[in-house]
Amino acid sequence: MQPTPEQSPHHAYPDHWEADVVLRDGGTARIRPITTDDAERLVSFYEQVSDESKYYRFFAPYPRLSAKDVHRFTHHDYVDRVGLAVTVGGEFIATVRYDRIDATGRPASAPADEAEVAFLVQDAHQGRGVASALLEHIAAVARERGIRRFAAEVLPANNKMIKVFRDAGYTQQRSFEDGSVHLTLDLEPTAESLAVQRAREQRAEARSVQRLIAPGSVAVIGTGRNPGGVGRTVLRNLLAAGFTGRTYAVNSAFAADQDTIDGVPAHRSIGGISEPVDLAVVAVPADRVPEAVTDCGEHGVQGLVVLSAGYAEWGAEGRERQRELVRQARSYGMRIIGPNAFGVINNSDAVRLNASLAPESPAPGRIGLFTQSGAIGIALLSGLYRRGAGLSTFISAGNRADISGNDFLQYWYEDPDTDVALLYLESIGNPRKFTRLARRTAATKPVVVVKGARHSGSTPPGHAVPVGRIPDATVSALMRQAGVIRVDTVTEMVDAGVLLADQPLPAGPRIAILGNSESLGLLTYDACLAEGLRPRPPRDLTTAATPQDFRDALAEALADSNCDAVVVTAIPWVGENGEAESGEGEVLAAALRTAAATGPAKPVAVVHVEIGGLAEALAAATSTAAVPPVARASAPAAPDASAAPAPRTAPPTAQAAPPAARTGPSVPTTPSPTQQRSDTDPGDTPAVPVLGRIPAYPAAERAVRALAEAVKYAQWRRQAAVPGKVPEFLDDTIDEAGAAARIDALLGSDPDPRGRSLGHDEACELLGRYGITVRPTLPAPDPDAAVAAAARLGYPVALKTTAPHLRHRADLGGVRLDLANEAALRRAYGELTDLLGKPTELQPVVQSMAPRGVDTVVRATIDPAAGAVLSFGLAGAPSELLGDTAHRLVPATDRDAAELIRSIRAAPVLFGWRGSAPVDSAALEELLLRVSRLVDDHPEVVSVALEPVVVATQGLTVLGASVRLAPSLARTDLGPRRLPNY
Repeated sequence: MQPTPEQSPHHAYPDHWEADVVLRDGGTARIRPITTDDAERLVSFYEQVSDESKYYRFFAPYPRLSAKDVHRFTHHDYVDRVGLAVTVGGEFIATVRYDRIDATGRPASAPADEAEVAFLVQDAHQGRGVASALLEHIAAVARERGIRRFAAEVLPANNKMIKVFRDAGYTQQRSFEDGSVHLTLDLEPTAESLAVQRAREQRAEARSVQRLIAPGSVAVIGTGRNPGGVGRTVLRNLLAAGFTGRTYAVNSAFAADQDTIDGVPAHRSIGGISEPVDLAVVAVPADRVPEAVTDCGEHGVQGLVVLSAGYAEWGAEGRERQRELVRQARSYGMRIIGPNAFGVINNSDAVRLNASLAPESPAPGRIGLFTQSGAIGIALLSGLYRRGAGLSTFISAGNRADISGNDFLQYWYEDPDTDVALLYLESIGNPRKFTRLARRTAATKPVVVVKGARHSGSTPPGHAVPVGRIPDATVSALMRQAGVIRVDTVTEMVDAGVLLADQPLPAGPRIAILGNSESLGLLTYDACLAEGLRPRPPRDLTTAATPQDFRDALAEALADSNCDAVVVTAIPWVGENGEAESGEGEVLAAALRTAAATGPAKPVAVVHVEIGGLAEALAAATSTAAVPPVARASAPAAPDASAAPAPRTAPPTAQAAPPAARTGPSVPTTPSPTQQRSDTDPGDTPAVPVLGRIPAYPAAERAVRALAEAVKYAQWRRQAAVPGKVPEFLDDTIDEAGAAARIDALLGSDPDPRGRSLGHDEACELLGRYGITVRPTLPAPDPDAAVAAAARLGYPVALKTTAPHLRHRADLGGVRLDLANEAALRRAYGELTDLLGKPTELQPVVQSMAPRGVDTVVRATIDPAAGAVLSFGLAGAPSELLGDTAHRLVPATDRDAAELIRSIRAAPVLFGWRGSAPVDSAALEELLLRVSRLVDDHPEVVSVALEPVVVATQGLTVLGASVRLAPSLARTDLGPRRLPNY
């Protein structure tokens, strides 16, 4: 929507204020500035508002708007007078307006920093969270225009509007004046307002997903008249899955007298269906999709699954077609899975939805699966099916032009049917948000991610997202910081998923190994060591071991307080005739499941070599008795509750959550033999042990790798229970306002979008405002200048070149240390210039010597995909050649800083390696926190490099620093809620 020439000429239309938002009920709407073209829309909107709502807005009966009113409410300067509208289907459903006022309440201009604000929401859309979303956006607009406070007059009876202001989380004051409630809101975001905003975002986005995967009715648009084809296949799968809602087939080519197809009502359009349609599966050619979307939007369809291809994966023309598809769907309040999607599955018994091209619907289970690739989706479904694992939900989003993995993390966070979230991602549209959501979800249930397109450095076809510059190893480290289990292959994803879905989390890394093959036990032992676990010596039961021997050994290992998890290894039994005995797999599986069900709650994994029927028997959760209520609430559900009860119970120390608040596997604090697999009350009859699934693996390395991921995740869960913090002492030594003013001055009024690197003195001054002192250096263009600099700084000194090709390259002779007097300095200067070139090329400097210590590097950069990243490593070869660098997302906490310096492979050098004195790690952690605060407080600081930082036994010295500034981009993770535009 662009302004007409009548619009104020000195304030351009602010198109960056336009936004698509998800409302409380999961529908979408568009927020945009009101223009002079909106007069008719405004009048039509006002006519549909009730008299009561009009009275609340104007404090008097106000049946219609005058021409003067319409002119006033559609003409804005976008600075002192701003109006925003919420639209659905191109029509207004709500408006908000602010007018800047002075201390007396009269119209004003800057520098007045207060504005009067008023809302009006159409009655039919009240209760959808429209006003709350509008308040977020108008507050952001006001802050951008220098307004710091909103004033509002509300009638006492207008409880809904008072609640909108009260619940927003802003600092506010209330008073009762002249028969109305006077509210004043401080628009500076607070921790509470941000928490409120994110809670509303979670509820709205989760609800938008629920509308797509739990519909009451589904229409398949493009159902073929003949068997076969995409649409007819989806219809067949819907019927085969036993979808509990209403199903319709839609095809404009159906004959006028055709009433049904495959027993389903047949219609030529959505408009021909007399009942509401919640979800439409679109399977028509791309050029016919807009017509189908219009038909859906005009008849109240809530969401779309677009299977059609021919969009962004086909190049620039297809990318524009895809953007138009999203704009069109959102204009009607609909969200989209796809285009180029494979479909969705929801195995909830209340839904039983298979709106996909999957040939077989997987069994119900506790795993949620999201993929951006249909082919990978098929592979994952097949792998999980072979392993006997069940799914709660499956989504293959294709080009994910709208609904993404972030939306499903919002949904799975509180989904009682999902215990483990598996995601195959080829791109991440909003990395900051992904990290935030993944961290929150991982605190209650495991999140396992495979990242495709890791090394291509380009966006996969069909995906329009920022391309990161950081290496894949850095991305992996940042995911792990957020609690994400990052694996490399889809096979590893399945391996980890089946273990996490059916086994408790380990209390530590101590692994017991037992089995009937010494060689297989040793392979498992070696694999444990390679994964950083602490295996006990393998227990060889010999090849003569019976299933009862396995049961007894497993029960003994589980009861051992020095064991956190057990790996059972098994090879086939050989009978007297030299052939493997049949049926032993089922017997062994029963023995292992019985021992696991009656012992303490510890994870068990089985490694087997060609034992027929073992893996299948271990994957089948069966019992001869009804599942105790506690077991049902605390363990994954079986595919068929009547024939296959849920797996074993959680330990008593981790109380089972009710189904509505399921929080994934429990995290034991310390192993204890008293933590039994089944719970009973003292007066009750003892519960029958519940025999649950035990994951089986064909190779020791795969089982151990999955177990190692579970160990690391459990450790992260325990640490995340007590989050880190930014020490308060930093606030006393940080001049945030002074740094902001200096950054503005350095960038100037018309900054170069590419940014600029600061000079040495400029960088030192800026860093100094955050308590970071850089050791002074003085230029030495000739020997006499070097001597004068040394006299000023004091001996001993260092002589260094600063030429870019020699910087930090002591190995090339560009650094001379411990020069104790003038003679040594002059001699070093001559050697340096004779060896490396003229002083004008070398740009030598003199610097006083720092106390001896370990040379390290501290960096912070802004990556377009990942956001602000803090990095640490040892200077020189360890970080530059070997890539031994650790990373954390900004803002970093005290725990992040402590982990950062301890997570590099060369960390022992800092903590007394080979008898050396440990360095001052506290000083190093404080420096990391100061750098983190600097880049977090000032997004214009796009790069900081401190190299080297010499860390001594007491204190540290920053010898070199570089800083780069650039105009800051909008922080989409801190602004008002909005859907991304890919």
